[in-house]
Amino acid sequence: MIIDVTFQPVCPLHRLEPDRGVAALVGSVQVALFRTSDGELFAVGNQDPISHAYVMSRGIVGSRGAAPTVASPLHKQVYDLRTGECLDVPGVSLPVYPARVSEDSVVEVAVD
Repeated sequence: MIIDVTFQPVCPLHRLEPDRGVAALVGSVQVALFRTSDGELFAVGNQDPISHAYVMSRGIVGSRGAAPTVASPLHKQVYDLRTGECLDVPGVSLPVYPARVSEDSVVEVAVD
C-alpha cells in the first residue's frame, strides 16, 4: 500500500542547531524538530505523553546505545527519536513524522 504524504516547508536547515530542539506548527500539529550532531533529522510530537504539556522540543538530546534520544524536560523519560518509543515506560510513545531536507536546504515535515 502506497500512502501519499504531503511535505510542508518548516524552516531553513541552518536554523536547526545540532542537538537542540525547535517547535513548529505544521498544519494544526505541534511538532518537535531535532537535528543531531551527526546530521540526522527527526520530527516527533511536541506533546509530552506523560504530562501532556507541549515541551518535547525543549528536551535533552542524547543517545542510549545506538538510539538517538530526547528526554522530557519535565519528568526525564527518554524517547527514541527514530520510533517515538519511550525507553523508560512500556507502552508510551511519541508520534513520529517523516522529515526531510529539500534541495534548497529547507526542512520539510509531513503530518498527514
